[in-house]
Amino acid sequence: MRQPLLLASLLLLGACASPLPAADPNMAWIDLKGEGIDLLMAERLDRERVNDGRYFQVTPGAHELEMRYRFEIAGGGSTSMMSEPQQLTCDVRIRYDDFKAGQRYRVEARSVVMRAHAVLYDADRNVLARGKNLRCGTF
Repeated sequence: MRQPLLLASLLLLGACASPLPAADPNMAWIDLKGEGIDLLMAERLDRERVNDGRYFQVTPGAHELEMRYRFEIAGGGSTSMMSEPQQLTCDVRIRYDDFKAGQRYRVEARSVVMRAHAVLYDADRNVLARGKNLRCGTF
């Protein structure tokens, strides 16, 4: 069970070793942050796969962001309360209509009752949009 998480962590560490590109002042930049050791990665921008899952960089205007959030939940479901924790993965979509050039945004995610709770913030931490869970499971 921990092998997929280990592989994802190693891939993320490899990605972190490469520098992020410079932010384009004609675009909006969206950082991604999971809670603790949880993993939040960009998957699609306007239904097209992204090349680097660590961030989104978008033109001004409306966009649809899809992310994958992986987190651990306590084990259970058996007679033993000491069972291993499980990894859950949720695909989350956020739509926002008013990204502005040169602005920085942030999506933060955390787990709430075996689901992802993702929120898009502006630089002043104003809530701009909330994520919608597309699916969650042990995939």
